[in-house]
This record gives sequence, C-alpha cells and structure tokens, in this order.
Amino acid sequence: MHKRALIVIDVQKGFSQHDLEGKRNNPACEENVGTLISAFRSANQPIVFVKHNSNSPTSVLRPGQVGNDFKDVITGTPDLLVTKSVNSAFYGEPDLLSWLKANEIDSVAICGIQTNMCCETTARMAGNLGLDTWFVLDATHTFARTANGVTISAEVLAQTTAVNLAGEFAEVLSTQEALTKIASDS
Repeated sequence: MHKRALIVIDVQKGFSQHDLEGKRNNPACEENVGTLISAFRSANQPIVFVKHNSNSPTSVLRPGQVGNDFKDVITGTPDLLVTKSVNSAFYGEPDLLSWLKANEIDSVAICGIQTNMCCETTARMAGNLGLDTWFVLDATHTFARTANGVTISAEVLAQTTAVNLAGEFAEVLSTQEALTKIASDS
C-alpha cells in the first residue's frame, strides 16, 4: 500500500488569540483538519503532529503555557510528534525526513496553521526534498499581516501561498479532493 503521511502543523490554542473577525481567514480550518485526521486514520495512513515550542519568553506558544497545547480537534496519538522552534517541520525533533525515509514514506499532505508561514515553508521544503506533496489549502488558515504600511488580508495571503506552491512545490487541493484521493488509494 502506498503511504502518504498527514502532517498537521501547529494547530495550537495560542493562535486563537488572533482569531478576530477580519484578521483570520477560513473558519472551517479546524473542522477540515479533524476530517483529514479521521480519514487518514481510517485509511491506515501515518499521521504526524507538529508543535511549535517558541523560545520567546513572551510567546503564548512557549512550552508550559495553555497556548502551547493542541486545539481540541487534534485527537489521538500520532505516529510521530515533532516539536520545533522555527518555521519548518523539517527542522524539528525528532528529524521528520529521517522518520519518513525510515518508514518508506515519500508522499505527504500538509495542513494546519499558518498557511503562509510554517505550512508553506514545510511544503516548499517537502517539494524540494522530492516528496510528493499535497497542500490542503482549506485545512489551513492564516491572519492578516501589515508590513511597510501595507496590510494584506488573510485570504489574499492564503491565495498567494496557493499560487506560490501550485505545480512548483505541491499539488494544492481542498479537503474534499484529498478525501477522494485517499479513498481511491485505499
């Protein structure tokens, strides 16, 4: 059976403090992440949970804070738990790529928080490492960002990530498209 690992990135309670109307996109993200976790479990496909353990003393994502905990949608025991303090799951502990190789997994599906940050960075690296990568766009979300006096909405950032990844680093698809593909592989 072909193995594809679901990599669930940083679905942590600390991000909820930013969930202000107009700041966050895709309110269905967590529901879609839960759906993917259930589907991968049902198909006996491996699941990786990734947790951001911030080194910043003021971060809600630092270990020991409620914000570091996974949101309630993250259930069950993963096949691998990776902790990281940077924006790629491939720079965490234990080593994700080594684990994928040891388990003969050359395909991944990426979902989680934030679309244009840790999810996109992980997808870019996966593509560059030669992994067959799915980026499940509607199972990610992000927040509006302001730089140089310009604010870009969360939805525009998410769509920009999709355009950046599509065809070059990953196949960008919806939760429903991923479910269809998982069912056809089983």
